[in-house]
Amino acid sequence: MPLVQTPSTASTQVSGPDKFDEVLYSIDPDAAMRLNGLSWQESQEMMEFTEESSYMRGLKEPLPPSPVKPKSKFKKEEEEFYNAEQNDSGTDDVWGLLSSAGGNVYEWYDFAVYGLMSTEIGHNFFPAGQGEEGDREQLVAAFEVYFVAFLMRPIGAVVFGEIGDRWLGRKNALVLSIVLITIPSVLMGFIPGYGTIGEWAPTILVLLRIMQGLSIGGQLAGSYVLSIEQSTPHNRGIRGAICDVSSVAGFLAASAVCALARTFLRQEIMEDWGWRVPFWVSAVIAPVLYKVVHNTEESQHWEQSASVKETEDIIREAENKSDTPAFIDLFRSPFRVRQLTGMICLLSSMLAGFKMLFLWVPIYLSSLRGLCSEAVAGYINIVTIVFYMCVLIAAGRLSDQFEHRMDLIRIAIPGVIISAPVMYGMFECDSMLGILLAQFQMALCLALLQGGMAAYEVELWMADPSLSFTGVAIGHNLGSCFFGGTLPLIATSLFYTGSDMIQNKGSWSAEEDLLPHLLPGLYISVLGLLGLWAINFIIRHPHDIKTGEKIIRQKRKEKLRHMKRLVIQLSSSFMETSKKEKVQEGYRAPWDGRPMA
Repeated sequence: MPLVQTPSTASTQVSGPDKFDEVLYSIDPDAAMRLNGLSWQESQEMMEFTEESSYMRGLKEPLPPSPVKPKSKFKKEEEEFYNAEQNDSGTDDVWGLLSSAGGNVYEWYDFAVYGLMSTEIGHNFFPAGQGEEGDREQLVAAFEVYFVAFLMRPIGAVVFGEIGDRWLGRKNALVLSIVLITIPSVLMGFIPGYGTIGEWAPTILVLLRIMQGLSIGGQLAGSYVLSIEQSTPHNRGIRGAICDVSSVAGFLAASAVCALARTFLRQEIMEDWGWRVPFWVSAVIAPVLYKVVHNTEESQHWEQSASVKETEDIIREAENKSDTPAFIDLFRSPFRVRQLTGMICLLSSMLAGFKMLFLWVPIYLSSLRGLCSEAVAGYINIVTIVFYMCVLIAAGRLSDQFEHRMDLIRIAIPGVIISAPVMYGMFECDSMLGILLAQFQMALCLALLQGGMAAYEVELWMADPSLSFTGVAIGHNLGSCFFGGTLPLIATSLFYTGSDMIQNKGSWSAEEDLLPHLLPGLYISVLGLLGLWAINFIIRHPHDIKTGEKIIRQKRKEKLRHMKRLVIQLSSSFMETSKKEKVQEGYRAPWDGRPMA
């Protein structure tokens, strides 16, 4: 009977030599990776060490070398991502920051005015129904047109991504986006309503919103990429936060203009033509902004990449190979598709929460619930926006102090998950102070989440400047389309669902009536859970090498050294206890099939 038993025939009583044989049988690349948490390369190193140890202790020949396992395309791209050179060409150019911030103020002012005037736009551009049901249909129709612009944003991201990455650069893409949004914004203040031109009114409105959506699809990503690529590494968070603050400033300017219009113009005038005034303001801002962008320098990071790409294009042309668009290169890459998916999931709660707090909540408080007038809701919104901007700047600077930028994001997401439903619960307090504090606590958590998000987004794609504009633009705009653009429709549907629940259950207590009012906030909580999953299990970031990933690899090396010591101890015990038995019984090594000397 042979001394050594294979794992398939091993008895329950395991001797010292059998333990060593089981260790040798278990040292397989796949098994080691599954059972011991080792990478494939580490398991190969373990195999080589075992072979050397066995050969030194008397085996005639070492184990045959294991076949080299080819790396997958995903693994190769991941290694290239981690090994990419860092962007050290940042100069913290002030004009680049001003043009990015100014462009955001202007474009998001134009974009937000439509949402804030959605009630009046619904009454003017869609056929009137009867009673409250008719007002509801007009509001929903206005939000559907609002969503059309979000549907166009991914297309705008593809178009402007190609312009910014492959054709004209970041600066010129920014200029084109500003021109593209100016024309529909001004025209929107002049087109006649449904009562004048009938079905043509909503048709023209949809076409103008399509143009706005295309412009926004490239503008925000362009401002992020241009500003952060021009930044030094220790200022990326604050410069990205300034870009986000400028977007919020656009909402602030829109809220201020709309609130002033509702304050100084009677309700009848606002319904008739007063809602057009905020759109006319756009024509005054555009020339000033164009002058600022004209003085901006192009991103040196992109220019260096563009010079390399010119050489690659010459070689490709000589080999008769066609140049593929940037978005096709992105979707052909398994690693980048995974990055894109994780980025969209991570942005979901931030984008939807932002639209809910600053766009939908004023309508909820005034038109839907009647807790306050439209003017009061607008002023509360302005105060909340100012508070949000202050916290956002501080959060951007704070994100630069963290060793890994994702740590602040991980802290903020649970706050958003909790604060969203809490806000709607606090709205039931019948107090203006309570309503203001409810929005403040939500704004605080959202600002902490958004503070370092712009820099985080750009850093995910900075390893390849020929795709960074496209990656940021497509990821951010798909998230805006799926979660930000659908928010008014979903929140309004959830509100009416909750109202129907309360009406159908008239005997509910006050505590039971609270739950249906929380439904819009609970939707944001679900999206927050999705973001937590993405940042922990999907996304890869260059800082992983500097922090978390390096620590994990160190722990794996420690485990590898521990296994090596175990092999030495077991092999020594095996050789000492079975030396005579191997000679007497003609022991055959199960791993090579040859008898030992």
